[in-house]
Amino acid sequence: MTDQAATALPRWRCHKEVYAAKILRVDEDENSHSGRLALTFDGGSEAAYVEVAESWLYKHNPQPGGYYVRYADGYESYSPSGAFEDGYTRLA
Repeated sequence: MTDQAATALPRWRCHKEVYAAKILRVDEDENSHSGRLALTFDGGSEAAYVEVAESWLYKHNPQPGGYYVRYADGYESYSPSGAFEDGYTRLA
């Protein structure tokens, strides 16, 4: 997108609360027989993980250091660390 095209678009500010965690690893889920993958997160004292469909992986191409994001309506997304950390402040 050119700078000219970007300035023609309306600007927005985020004010949503989301569930999110920084991704440490993206692995094939050894226990899954349905092509699911496991995202391992920085969970503080212990790592946590969530399973995602292979189609989610291809759509979002998550990378370690980025964020897995789940919105209130259940939609799951990925955000690169810079974009996420610039737009959100941790609540708890």
